[in-house]
Amino acid sequence: MENFKINGGRKLAGEISINGSKNATVAILAASLLNKGKTILNNVPQIEEVNRWLEVLGSIGVVIEKSGSQLILAPPKKINLKKIDKSAAQKTRSVILLIGALIRQFKKYSIPQAGGCKLGKRTVKPHLFVLENFGLSVEASKDSYEIDASQFSPAGEFVLYESGDTVTETALLAAAQIEKKTIIRMATSNYMVQDLCFFLQQLGVKIKGIGTSTLEVVGLSEIKKEVTYEISEDPIEAMFFIALAITTESNLMIKRCPIEFLELELLKLKKMGQRFEIRRQYFSKNKKTRLIDLAIYPSKLTAPEEKIHALPFPGINQDNLPFFVPICMKAKGRTLIHDWAFENRAVYFTELNRLGGKITLLDPHRVYVEGPTKFTHAEMMAPPALRPAAIILVAMLAASGKSVLRDVYSINRGYENIAERLQSLGAEIEMTEE
Repeated sequence: MENFKINGGRKLAGEISINGSKNATVAILAASLLNKGKTILNNVPQIEEVNRWLEVLGSIGVVIEKSGSQLILAPPKKINLKKIDKSAAQKTRSVILLIGALIRQFKKYSIPQAGGCKLGKRTVKPHLFVLENFGLSVEASKDSYEIDASQFSPAGEFVLYESGDTVTETALLAAAQIEKKTIIRMATSNYMVQDLCFFLQQLGVKIKGIGTSTLEVVGLSEIKKEVTYEISEDPIEAMFFIALAITTESNLMIKRCPIEFLELELLKLKKMGQRFEIRRQYFSKNKKTRLIDLAIYPSKLTAPEEKIHALPFPGINQDNLPFFVPICMKAKGRTLIHDWAFENRAVYFTELNRLGGKITLLDPHRVYVEGPTKFTHAEMMAPPALRPAAIILVAMLAASGKSVLRDVYSINRGYENIAERLQSLGAEIEMTEE
């Protein structure tokens, strides 16, 4: 068990650069299985979620070379699903992307049931409805998905049952393996979906409508190409450091923020009284994603009159929503935060009451946050969900005194070397094992 020991309440200073996106990386790792040639990925975050994917890919025969943030993936002549690392697969929900990625390689196959964050019931039905359009039959058992792809065929035009990110990626992976045109409606245009589209384009797949809710895809029956792709930066990691700067009342320069996926979040903060400055605008190394360097200044916040809730892009990102909880704890007044997408995640928000919060759970999706709050130290277990655990870490860094956050695997799933990076900003934090 890994724990964080924190001596909080310190004002932080300096600059931090945002790493590559977790969610884009796992989608592109799945898509690399479409390529019979070598795939080179740069700016890959060195996190536990990616490690689990590499264990899965390695177990089925993919040859992996890893050097810092670069991965080189060489596919085997034949994938061996019988040797799949079930333990690693069951620790990440995104392993469901293997269903779409393996359609061309097997007539019938099985993959382990997905795991990941514990956020209540998260149905896989929308994925199965997508695959039905391509002639697939999928049966879900207790431990696995049994897939019959013997009738794989063009889907033509269809509407997604749920406008979800991973669901859209499943549709893209299937459509990328069909030479005829596929039209996907009600697609999301979130950051990880756009990154996947950019990668597929480099493989030779034709895609129109990137950044919109309608995607036109003309795929290939076979792909064999050496390709190099740069993963774009993670807007959710950027929001972590924005929330950290605000709650600790610090001057921070946050570099390489993907602004297209933070614009509404920053506007909400501006209307609450938060001061910030965009210092520089430029493109990521993928030449697609717009980045900024963002300076955050200590500010006095007022709670917004309207509720804060997430929506599919270009709304507030689902994974950015939790960071408004510690932020609103600093704001004068009462804020309604509505987390409609997950049955249980809002319940985790009340854990911040142990750190001085005044958070009232209205139902499984909504909380009231009263502020301003003086953060207090505590010893706690990290929730088994990435973003709820991350906001507890933010609050502990803002709380004067010594706090302990135990079993932080959920944080390490999504944030690379987070203790060392926080130390570089002046935080007193160390990782211990017991």
